[in-house]
Amino acid sequence: MIGRLNHVAIAVSDIEAAAAVYRDTLGASVSAKEAQPDHGVSTVFITLPNTKIELLEPLGENSPIAKFLEKNPSGGIHHVCYEVEDIIAARDKLKAEGARVLGDGEPKIGAHGKPVLFLHPKDFLGTLTELEQA
Repeated sequence: MIGRLNHVAIAVSDIEAAAAVYRDTLGASVSAKEAQPDHGVSTVFITLPNTKIELLEPLGENSPIAKFLEKNPSGGIHHVCYEVEDIIAARDKLKAEGARVLGDGEPKIGAHGKPVLFLHPKDFLGTLTELEQA
């Protein structure tokens, strides 16, 4: 079921400063900042040869990233994202095996314009896991 690693997401309080580290210090290709109001974040993607890094910054006071940054003021890894061929089939299989899908269980459109779901970190070794339709 699980496909390739799509990205690792890092929560940051200053997305411009974080992007500069990747762009200026590490020489990486960095996308423009984009607001993702449905998810309460702004994103920047760093393109690597084999995957991406997603930088997440809170968008609004009710952002789920704001609470993460309260607990981790210097930022940190927020989630990992894996591709799946069929997100509905993956969701149904995981739920049948006892995994908890966050939210209402229905996919939302993610930053890449594809359906995504998040899985409860307590079911996946303490790691918030995102699934994205390939």
